[in-house]
Amino acid sequence: MKQAQATLDEVKDLVAKTLGIEDRIGSMDSSTPLLGEMPELDSLAVVEIAAGIEDKFHFQVDDTDFTAEVFETLGSLAAFVDANRR
Repeated sequence: MKQAQATLDEVKDLVAKTLGIEDRIGSMDSSTPLLGEMPELDSLAVVEIAAGIEDKFHFQVDDTDFTAEVFETLGSLAAFVDANRR
């Protein structure tokens, strides 16, 4: 569970910085909706987040695995990272 919370915190930080919404990070948790709910999260931001995940967590993001379900919530994005990180 510690790993999952640490990953969530790191993913939350990455998303907030990428989208420029650091001022809202305090209200974000695992249930925070992403795709379709955050106007800042457009297709370019998804690519930037994918690149950030690859750099920070040291694994290649396969485009076929990076689906809308992965971007449903912060928790689903963190779970994807946990399942793929080394």
